[in-house]
Amino acid sequence: MNRRDFLKITATASGALMTGEALASGGKAHVDDSKALGVLVDTTTCIGCRKCEWACNQANKLPSQDIKAFDDKSVFNGHRRPTDGAYTVVNTYPDPEIPDRQRYLKVQCMHCNDPACVSACIVGAFKKTELGPVTYDAWKCMGCRYCMLACPFQVPAYEYSNALTPRVVKCSFCLERITRENKVPACVEICPNEALTFGTRKGILELAHARIIQFPGRYNEHIYGEHEVGGTSWLYLAGEDFSVTELPKLDERPIPEYTESIQHGVFKSFVPPIALYGLLALAMHSFKNKGSNGGNHERS
Repeated sequence: MNRRDFLKITATASGALMTGEALASGGKAHVDDSKALGVLVDTTTCIGCRKCEWACNQANKLPSQDIKAFDDKSVFNGHRRPTDGAYTVVNTYPDPEIPDRQRYLKVQCMHCNDPACVSACIVGAFKKTELGPVTYDAWKCMGCRYCMLACPFQVPAYEYSNALTPRVVKCSFCLERITRENKVPACVEICPNEALTFGTRKGILELAHARIIQFPGRYNEHIYGEHEVGGTSWLYLAGEDFSVTELPKLDERPIPEYTESIQHGVFKSFVPPIALYGLLALAMHSFKNKGSNGGNHERS
């Protein structure tokens, strides 16, 4: 352990001792649908071109291939989920009424209104912003990966191949593009069929409800993400019941409402786990120094 890592651990431990309970529920922001951002995914118009995957790779500086390589449809032979090298992926699911027809579904971080990853992170590495996106601070992260276990959509991925500075990675909602460059998310910008619509959460919800009314035979009367786990920033329309898609069946209650009462009880009664790790690191460091000094004394 070098000095920088040691100081980082012990400093985090000290903070956890003082604010353990706050860390269990920190990082939240009130979501105002008229200001928070959102994206509507219309699966009835998605053609599975995977250009959104290529654009995401480019925007996040991930290893990628030429855009023509994304025409390869063989990837649909197996189910995929976001990884540390692909923050969004497109999968297929069958149309129950026309078995030979495939529907396409883009998946990425849902940027929940009350995110389970934020609640699960005991060091505040994840944060829900008022603008909508859930952000991540790699410096604060201790690599416990509780966020990966907590996410009901199984989205966060870990850089296992990065031995020195591994991060938890996921879709960032292209927050930098939006706030600094005044652009829409890269996947939305490139979508040729306008299957992705970017706007305020309130605006895209109104659009989704309008489409259902305007085309009653085209859509299932359910906007996925409107209420699931307290609401999400990414919302979905489909022509089929969502039970046939890969999106999980979830109730309206946010995940943190189930877990935070347990977390708060732990933090009130015990030393926060990160503090224990920090104290152990301090003890190990001290013993190492004593052993080294003792050895030098014996040899002199």
